[in-house]
Amino acid sequence: MKLFSTIYQWTMRWAEHKFAPHALALLTFAESVFFPVPPDVLLAPMVLAKPERAWHYATLTTCASVIGGVVGYWLGYSLFEPLIQPIITDLGYQAKFDQIVTWFEQWGIWVVFLAGFSPIPYKLFTLSAGFLHMAFLPFLFVSAVGRGLRFFLVAGIMHWGGASMEAKLRKWIDIIGWVVVALIILAYIIMR
Repeated sequence: MKLFSTIYQWTMRWAEHKFAPHALALLTFAESVFFPVPPDVLLAPMVLAKPERAWHYATLTTCASVIGGVVGYWLGYSLFEPLIQPIITDLGYQAKFDQIVTWFEQWGIWVVFLAGFSPIPYKLFTLSAGFLHMAFLPFLFVSAVGRGLRFFLVAGIMHWGGASMEAKLRKWIDIIGWVVVALIILAYIIMR
C-alpha cells in the first residue's frame, strides 16, 4: 500500500510553498502546547526541498518551539487547576502526568532538556514545569538548548544527505512508514 508515498509527495510539494515557513512555525508552536504532530515531519522535507535554508528553518523551528513552551509553562503555572487538570483527567492521562511529576522530582531541570531533545511529548513537560513552579529562566535555557539541538540535528542530517538522501527516502518511505506504525502499536501494547 503506497499510503506513505502519497503523503511524502504531498509534503514535499507543500515544503516548497511560499507559506511553508509560516506553517512550520505554527505547527511547531502548536506542538509545544497541545498538538500531537512533531514539527520534524515538515522541517525535514523543507530542508530537503531547500537545503540552502536549512539553518534558517532550524532556527525558526527552535524559536517557535520555545515560544510554545513558554505558553505551555504559563498554562501550567497559571491555569492548571481550572483548565489543564480536567483535560488530563478526561483524556485518561493522569497516570502519565503523575509519572512526569515523579521524573521532575528525581531529575529536576534535566527532564525538560531530555523532553526537548527526544521524541517524548515536550508539551507534557512544559505544562508540568509550570505546574510545579520550576524556575523560569533555567526552564527557558534548557528548552532552547534541547529543542535547538534536536532541530539543528534534523536540519543538519537532511542538509548533509541532500538529493541522494531524498531519493533513498522516496524509494523506502512506504516501508519506513509501516515499520514506524508497527513500532508505535507495539510500544502502545507494551506500555499498556
